[in-house]
Amino acid sequence: MEAARLHAYTDEMSEALQIDEVDRPTVTASNGVVVEVEGAGWCQTDNHIIEGMWAEYVDQPLPMTLGHENAGTVVETGDEVRLVEEGDPVICHPVQTCGICRPCRQGEDMYCENNKFNGLTTDGGFAEYLLTNERAVIPLPDGVDPTDIAPHADAGITAYHAAKKAVHELNPGDTAVVIGIGGLGHIGLQCVDAMSAPDIVAVDIKDEALDLATQLGATHTINPTRDDVVAEVDALTDGTGAAQVLDFVGADQTTGYAPDIVAAGGDHHIIGYGGHVHEPSQALVNGEFAFRGTLVGRYTELQELVALVERGDVELRTTRFGLDEVNTVAERLEHGEIEGRAVITP
Repeated sequence: MEAARLHAYTDEMSEALQIDEVDRPTVTASNGVVVEVEGAGWCQTDNHIIEGMWAEYVDQPLPMTLGHENAGTVVETGDEVRLVEEGDPVICHPVQTCGICRPCRQGEDMYCENNKFNGLTTDGGFAEYLLTNERAVIPLPDGVDPTDIAPHADAGITAYHAAKKAVHELNPGDTAVVIGIGGLGHIGLQCVDAMSAPDIVAVDIKDEALDLATQLGATHTINPTRDDVVAEVDALTDGTGAAQVLDFVGADQTTGYAPDIVAAGGDHHIIGYGGHVHEPSQALVNGEFAFRGTLVGRYTELQELVALVERGDVELRTTRFGLDEVNTVAERLEHGEIEGRAVITP
């Protein structure tokens, strides 16, 4: 089969991945599942992996097939698999977990001590077939297209995971600020809107992104190239600040908003990454606010997100590309030229 593989870290996105002919994966364990990939979302994290940003955090055997947002049809199962069978459409949680370590027993899938992360530590779905396990696949409802839903395996669940944490702290009449209405942010905004009743302020440097935010439920929009974000949030909240901020950019500038826009006791959720947090400890003590990181989400949260998609509460804007266009996608995303999510169709 064909697979798009990373052979060496590079900053040159135009030649990032190589299309190789490799063996099709087969089931090697009783809980194994092989999925024919119909859609594999491209994520900014893929660009970061290509650049080597994850090398100091996880073991990455190269060459490796990238792609951690995968959905498709089951074509082979292990002897003990009962959840799915051949022919079932599924979405694949990016993390293959063991189910028996202490974090797994506590329901904290992302902290599994024996995990394999598709496209990050083991071969992913920028290929015709993907080997995963029963604990990672979620059957799709009738009428849900695996290609369209694929990016929810990471972009969607990550945005949902952040939104779920935020809505626990949001009351009607509070203000939530969503920074970055891109591939993740437009999902996160919808999740906040579907699960709570705050005033939602969308922040983005592109007017078309702000127009989309308004269509999806934002009550106010701010363009930092024209408006003073701090002054605008101050005016909209009568000086109290936003109860929750969801930062889908994670640049130095956006994390730097926190002391001036987060209400006392509030949270600044960092979902996008690449920048830094440069705040004196006194700023956190004085405002008693917190920075909170977000890394994907639990298996059950992906189930919950699929339910929101089935109900029509969350829609995903996607553009499809062939496997041979992976480097074009990487380059366009690097330059901010992808609206919504790019989906590779192997």
